[in-house]
Amino acid sequence: MRRRAVAAFCIVLAVAPVPGQARAGAPATVRADSSLPGAPKCPIFPASNVWNRDISRLPVARNSAALLQSISPSRGLHPDFSSQGLYGIPFSTVGGKQAKVGVSFDYASESDKGPYPIPANPLIENGSDAHVLLVNRDTCVLYELYAVRRQGNGWQAGSGAIWNLRSNALRPQGWTSADAAGLPILPGLARYDEVARGIIDHALRFTAQRTQKAHIYPARHDASNLTSTLLPPMGVRVRLKASVDISWAGPQARVVLTALKRYGMILADNGSPFYISGSPDKRWNDDDLHQLNRITAADLEVVDTSRLLNGS
Repeated sequence: MRRRAVAAFCIVLAVAPVPGQARAGAPATVRADSSLPGAPKCPIFPASNVWNRDISRLPVARNSAALLQSISPSRGLHPDFSSQGLYGIPFSTVGGKQAKVGVSFDYASESDKGPYPIPANPLIENGSDAHVLLVNRDTCVLYELYAVRRQGNGWQAGSGAIWNLRSNALRPQGWTSADAAGLPILPGLARYDEVARGIIDHALRFTAQRTQKAHIYPARHDASNLTSTLLPPMGVRVRLKASVDISWAGPQARVVLTALKRYGMILADNGSPFYISGSPDKRWNDDDLHQLNRITAADLEVVDTSRLLNGS
């Protein structure tokens, strides 16, 4: 569903702010106890990482309306995760003693060689993307793989990336990751434990069907041959307008919508328009989550993140 272009065309764009609008800095983020289940000592990147930054006061991009219309003029947000386990990107934690194995990659020149601590029966995302996300709870290292499949007694994958969860380091410019935009996947997932606590304090990951052959920070890679500037580049950040009333939403949907007002969502891959990524969990209330469909492009705005950098 979310195949990427093989070639990486590495243009970094600045999304222009609305003329005359004062540029407001992103306020410092005070993070909740958002430790990952199974790895309580590991942060999901530093608080100064752009995934974890409150962008509610940043200016609107000049081309916001055009970009959102190109994603979809009328389609609502959609939770790409559920209680059924058929949708969503699962993650697992492993201990430091988990044996590491070699992985062969289709895109070896842009993949971290590893080895990777893949257990005998890892949780693999359903569908063609077949992501595997693993966190070493002892070292706080994140391992992410795309298009994973068994190959004889070993493993094959489309691409792979290894992340230090205590670091703000990005992929090399032009490199993919386990995601088309060259970004980590785990920090952009909606997780049930966060929603049950009442707060998601980071940006979410989302997809668009047609993207531009370009990317903006923090994305490192693009996945399209389309050059129209009316299409969104990888890495573009979208938020729910502050003026949108969300009092009608059920408790789970309301937590997601509140996060979209404060932290927004980052375009990370090609896929169905306005699909928001999350991890499957039996405790999700699917009827509640599907209330997100009421939110369309008219309720959203693209944020000018040209001055938002890791550690700044």
